Amino acid sequence: MSKAMRIIFAVSMILMCWFSVAGASAFRVGDQGSDVAEIQGQLANLGYDVTADGAYGPATVEAVKSFQMTQGIHADGLVGPSTYAALLGKSMPAVSSTTNSIARRVVSDSMNYLGVPYVFGGTTPNGFDCSGYVRYVFANAGVYLPRTADAQYEVGYSVSTSELMPGDLVFFSTYEPGASHVGIYLGDGDFINASSSQGVSVASLYSSYWGSCYIGARRVM
Repeated sequence: MSKAMRIIFAVSMILMCWFSVAGASAFRVGDQGSDVAEIQGQLANLGYDVTADGAYGPATVEAVKSFQMTQGIHADGLVGPSTYAALLGKSMPAVSSTTNSIARRVVSDSMNYLGVPYVFGGTTPNGFDCSGYVRYVFANAGVYLPRTADAQYEVGYSVSTSELMPGDLVFFSTYEPGASHVGIYLGDGDFINASSSQGVSVASLYSSYWGSCYIGARRVM
């Protein structure tokens, strides 16, 4: 299975059970902050391929699942009390109530459209272009954005690459100068977008292509 397929599978499986375990105390995809960074830091210390950026994304899910398997814990990619204690050797704090629930909903809903084809000017699940896809997903979460990528680039405020959090918008200069392509950041350097070649798919912000045309990010929530 390719790395891209592993990322899609990991995120999809976690998001499928996200709301069914909403009442449980666990860190999961979309969570962000110092507690997540501490989890990631310890995973990195143990040799897992994850960056302590405080954003719980696909790479963190994979690292947690690998750690859980070494400990005989059910490998669901969630950091609950048992996983937290095994990893950090202390009791787990309450999951922060400041977690951006809108951002989590955006990340969750964005994955529902994986594989939808690219259609220039498309704004529905029958076919999306990049900005139509972003606008549709955010509207489902109650956040209404302009129609085009360049107009979306004017919304919210700028965040640096080191400050990126799940749900942020990432922008690229592709077929014309300025913000001509947009996607939704998932965490761990990955984002989801409607690309002309692959439709709605997950890609790495740091790949040779996307890294070369990346121009910045905006936080709109």
